[in-house]
Amino acid sequence: MIEAILFMLGLGGVCGVVLAAASKIFYVYEDPRIAQVENCMAGANCGGCGFAGCSAAAVAVVTGAAPANVCIVGGMESATKVAAVMGMEVGGAEVIRSYNYCSGGDRAPTRFEYMGVASCQALSALYGGQRECHVGCMGLGDCVKACAFDAIHIGPDGYPVVDPEKCVGCGACERACPKNILKVQTMSQRLLAFNEDDGRLAPCAQTCPAQINIPKYIEQIRHGDYEGAVDTLRERNPLILSCGRVCPHPCETYCRRGVEDEAVSINQLKRFVADFEMNSGRRFPISCAPDTGKRIAVIGGGPAGLSCAFFLRRLGHDVTIFDMMPELGGMIRYGIPEYRLPKEVLKWECDGLLKMGIEAKMNVRLGKDFDLTSLVAAGYDAIFLGIGAWKDYDLGVEGENLGNAYTGISFLTRFALDQQTYEDKHTDVTIGKQVVVVGGGNTAIDCVRTLKRLGADQVTLLYRRTRAEMPANMVEIEAAEHEHIKFHFLAAPTKVIGDEKGNVKAIEFIKMELGEPDASGRRRPVPIKGSETVLECDMLVSAIGQGPDVSFATQEPGKRMADLKITKRETIDAVDPETLQTNIPYVFAAGDAQTGASLVVEAIGGGRRAARSIHLYLSGQKVTPPENSLFKRHIDGSIMDKVPGIIATPRVKMPELDVEERIQCFDETDLCITEEEAIRESNRCLNCCQFCYNPDTPKAA
Repeated sequence: MIEAILFMLGLGGVCGVVLAAASKIFYVYEDPRIAQVENCMAGANCGGCGFAGCSAAAVAVVTGAAPANVCIVGGMESATKVAAVMGMEVGGAEVIRSYNYCSGGDRAPTRFEYMGVASCQALSALYGGQRECHVGCMGLGDCVKACAFDAIHIGPDGYPVVDPEKCVGCGACERACPKNILKVQTMSQRLLAFNEDDGRLAPCAQTCPAQINIPKYIEQIRHGDYEGAVDTLRERNPLILSCGRVCPHPCETYCRRGVEDEAVSINQLKRFVADFEMNSGRRFPISCAPDTGKRIAVIGGGPAGLSCAFFLRRLGHDVTIFDMMPELGGMIRYGIPEYRLPKEVLKWECDGLLKMGIEAKMNVRLGKDFDLTSLVAAGYDAIFLGIGAWKDYDLGVEGENLGNAYTGISFLTRFALDQQTYEDKHTDVTIGKQVVVVGGGNTAIDCVRTLKRLGADQVTLLYRRTRAEMPANMVEIEAAEHEHIKFHFLAAPTKVIGDEKGNVKAIEFIKMELGEPDASGRRRPVPIKGSETVLECDMLVSAIGQGPDVSFATQEPGKRMADLKITKRETIDAVDPETLQTNIPYVFAAGDAQTGASLVVEAIGGGRRAARSIHLYLSGQKVTPPENSLFKRHIDGSIMDKVPGIIATPRVKMPELDVEERIQCFDETDLCITEEEAIRESNRCLNCCQFCYNPDTPKAA
């Protein structure tokens, strides 16, 4: 017995020595902070942080592979505790949330009855699902079952509804959905999302150059969530006050309600919520990503430049705008008259952008006060060119440079600058009594309506085609007609006649007839021999078009600017119209400088596309178009020629100043609809998705 005890004690001693030695040899140090950090986390082991549970996340924090705010469930409370343990900054990582991109649900017609396992995955494997819509929600709730936080449920319309207060962004719903309609995204990821071929997009959203989720913001208006509607709009368009006034709303052309009834007044609803914010007494918050330390120079403070600057700032970059004019706004300030877009409204909108931390340097000109070389030397990591289209095209006829003859943009700009400078007079331009404006676009219409308000007795517009071929917005044409503007169609100027003092006395034009269509698709105007006619006038404004002034490219010989490619149309050559990157990798261009004179909303959309590309470039990623990009195209089958189930209801009429009152002043002509009218109009929206919509009555069999 004693021997056994002694043996066991001896064996134990030997084992102890061996283990002690082994512990020294094989010792692995574990940082005590790992346990401390793990104790600061939520303990959900959900994997939403991207690591295999809280222990792995704690190790990642301690080793520097993850920030203090890695625990998405614990939120800021957890991040603060972790930061205290680690002696580090909390960090500013963006909040991650799940978003549903399908609003179809039960509205989509059924192809067959499914009696199998209640699983979206199983149903998807069977011919892609039971509904005619092959991209939408199947409604069996795999996402609901996958969510451990009770943050998602199938709503009454048959598609998932996410509770943002409960959602922690773990990604379980996204992984469970076979249709990829649920996306776990940060704010930056949503800003960088573009329309895609398989998107759950209504025709209006497919058509909008800014790619606004139109049904969503209209639905928010219907529910009285005006702040939410503004936020939805600003995910795609920072200039909603301006766009609500000057956008020709191409989206309404493809509104499904308009197929059977009248299109929803989409633009008026946009203006309503934009004005609501401005008149509310406060600015709705605009979130920005954490600072990246990257600096971008945005050249041009017009719609494209402001849009690009806005999205880059929201993505966390440091942005400085350089502009040649005294105030921000570009062409929408200096080319669009006060009666269409009041300067105080535009100022309020631009001030909001500056309050985000965007810097603006005014009265500086590219090629004179700075150039690409100096910007690079100043430490800018990328450069955006949004210089607009300020150069008027010449008529190309004798006498167009006589006294009291102006070009469209220079006249409107001079008038706008005079308004800004002088309080007691509208302009120092001598306004004639009999004025002729040549052109058929929006600039020409702006000129004739402005001249009428400045006191001209008779304003006549000469256009070489017919009214049907005029490129101007039809609403503006009709407004000009109501304001007693005289239209003279099928007339092309051949000579400007001067008096003995060298001023405009008359204009000679030749009558035209329409021939075969030209490259624009419009019938080509053909002169009628011997039809020359003289029209007396004492002032002439030629507004036949404008383009960008690219003379800066020749003002820096042998330096960076000289390398920039210019097209034959004298626009900045962006090799890919989607990425908008020029032949100089760190230089990007959009707006009228890249496309030629176009719509404000087109420039805004271009600015956002450029911001995405600049962000990719600064992040060290390859600058490529969005995958499956739906660029200036419609999804096959989504444009319908019949929309059953519509009850005809009148579209809300835009209120406006009385004609005789408005031609005496520059007060805003088009007014805003009331809240009651906005709610009523929002109820006309069919809340379309890619293929489905809400009929007013049950669909016909």
